Amino acid sequence: MSRLQQGDIVLFQGDSITDCGRDRSNPSDLGNGYPLLVDSLFGMKFPELGVKFLNRGISGNRVVDLNERWQEDCLDLKPNWVSIYIGINDCWRRYDSGDPTSTEDFKAGYRQLIERTKAGLDANLVLVEPFVLPHPEDRRAWREDLDPKIHAVRELAVEYGALLVPLDGLFAAASARREAAFWAPDGVHPSPAGHGLIAKAWLETLGVRIEL
Repeated sequence: MSRLQQGDIVLFQGDSITDCGRDRSNPSDLGNGYPLLVDSLFGMKFPELGVKFLNRGISGNRVVDLNERWQEDCLDLKPNWVSIYIGINDCWRRYDSGDPTSTEDFKAGYRQLIERTKAGLDANLVLVEPFVLPHPEDRRAWREDLDPKIHAVRELAVEYGALLVPLDGLFAAASARREAAFWAPDGVHPSPAGHGLIAKAWLETLGVRIEL
């Protein structure tokens, strides 16, 4: 049974994986990725609930960027559910720009998001793990930086009683079925099938079973 209730507002927050080409001039636009798929599948299964999904992901964002815009792009929207999917850019900038985010700073910034949400809203939290796949080959080295951040997300989910979407393991398992590039052509940004994997995992975490 779905944890989402009649008239709930669900906010997706994150970086480019969440953003996925959404029209910033249209506050109802969900982009072309997993938020759109979640809306499509949930609406198909529970049309009577009238749940509204919002997307405020912005490409390139890190935890510090979410904190800078959290009032306007989260608290002011008064969602009942806040889904946070952040972390890969906190890793990536170390390797492409020499601008690292330590695990300690990442976790502290993430904790601040959670604390602000709990103080300002009566909302449930869904934390989505970042992931990286070993394609191209240089992505393998990123595990040193990303793995501690993934563990930080898991620890925060336990500490605050949030739901956790365990994407890193799911994408690793999917890559045993078909090569990594099929699921994320650059190891980071999901393909259509990858977005499908995220949407299904997100819905199942919320108690919604999608029969395929």
